[in-house]
Amino acid sequence: MDIVYTCHGAAKEVTGSCHLLECSGKRLLIDCGMFQGGHQQEAANAAPFGFDPASIDVLLLTHAHLDHCGRIPKLVREGFRGRILATGATRDLARIVMLDAASLQEEDARRAQRGGRRRGESAAQPLFTLDDALHAMDYFAEPVAYGSDMALFDGIHARFLDAGHILGSASVLLKLKTGDRACSVLFSGDIGQSGRPILRDPVPAPEADYVVMETTYGDRPHRALPDSVDELYRAVRVTLARGGNVIIPSFALERAQEILYYLRQGMQQGAIPSHVPIFLDSPMAISATEIFRRHPECFGDAFLQVLRKDDPFAMPNLHFSRDTAQSMAINHIESGAIILAGSGMCTGGRVLHHLRHNLWRERCSVVFVGYAAHGSLARSIIDGARNVRIYGEDVQVKAQLWTINGFSAHADQGALLAWLGTARRTRVLLVHGEYERGMHAMEQCLDKAGVACQVPEQGEAISLSRQDVLQAN
Repeated sequence: MDIVYTCHGAAKEVTGSCHLLECSGKRLLIDCGMFQGGHQQEAANAAPFGFDPASIDVLLLTHAHLDHCGRIPKLVREGFRGRILATGATRDLARIVMLDAASLQEEDARRAQRGGRRRGESAAQPLFTLDDALHAMDYFAEPVAYGSDMALFDGIHARFLDAGHILGSASVLLKLKTGDRACSVLFSGDIGQSGRPILRDPVPAPEADYVVMETTYGDRPHRALPDSVDELYRAVRVTLARGGNVIIPSFALERAQEILYYLRQGMQQGAIPSHVPIFLDSPMAISATEIFRRHPECFGDAFLQVLRKDDPFAMPNLHFSRDTAQSMAINHIESGAIILAGSGMCTGGRVLHHLRHNLWRERCSVVFVGYAAHGSLARSIIDGARNVRIYGEDVQVKAQLWTINGFSAHADQGALLAWLGTARRTRVLLVHGEYERGMHAMEQCLDKAGVACQVPEQGEAISLSRQDVLQAN
């Protein structure tokens, strides 16, 4: 029997990671993420998976970002009854991510239903519900420890390796054997940058016959982290000096905690005023910050030493805004505040309200500190849109914009190549990137290094064995 890999998400695009591996009559799914961006991506989330969810024996979850775990409730709703394997931190974070996504799905459906009734249309339905998200948690098995070998089935073994991307993130090495055919397949998940303040560095890729590798930033280097931190401080000082607010659209997992860490450091060092109020306006980010404290096994040594002495996220003027009333009250603040709110791509969440109240004001600033997918509101603003539509209202873009890519939790081109290594006879399948940018550039790099690679199409089945040799494109 063949060992077959099929890409069902993140093929020539960044979001929607979903990979199917078939071996010895077993079907393994690696990630089941949500597509993010515009209407086309929303339609892709509602479309059939391309496989029968009930046929999946086990789901291996690399980490808890929405584009990797967001469709798990839909998978369960449509018949999945296998095991879900993940690290303890990923399991805890995935719970709040899926519940938050379900809440937004239900809210969007109610909004669409109100408009649909006025137009005489049939009632819109959410992609999945809160009950579906809670039901999905029933299928998570005992947490997986980094570095331990697990026998999933006869001839199928797995090992989770620290990917250094977000809390609990992992690459997954699978060793497969069926009949006289055998191969090893490494799924990178999302690889983090080395030298970050909170997490450990990514574990370098072990020897594998195939590597399914992300290419989010496969075309460029990141700005140096110290320079990015300095620019963040400058954005804060400049904005406060002209009497505006600083809006930071922030991913709830990792990015929010890292920005809080640097803001605290900036206050202690005198780089930004110590009196400025900071609002973390994201129930999910608040919950994630609490989960961080429960998983010291994911931290680097330097951060552990800080954690033993002090709370690295605590500041005297830090306010957690959990309920809606607290969030709405922030909109009455016209100047002198730093507001972190989700989502990082501005595709939903409370940041939309803060953008509606501040984006048109010249004295305010919007600081983007993460990736923005095509079709997202964040990408439109970054690309120079003069007007954007938020909750049915046209809003002018007059605030000062700052795009600081050095905070990215994704490895840049150099770090990806260093993680992969080139002194091996590995065949690489490139996923999770914009084809004309990250993927194409990584193709060229690997071709020059003599590493065979391929860019899978959506739904394309690729037969894997030790004898197979992929032709470099």
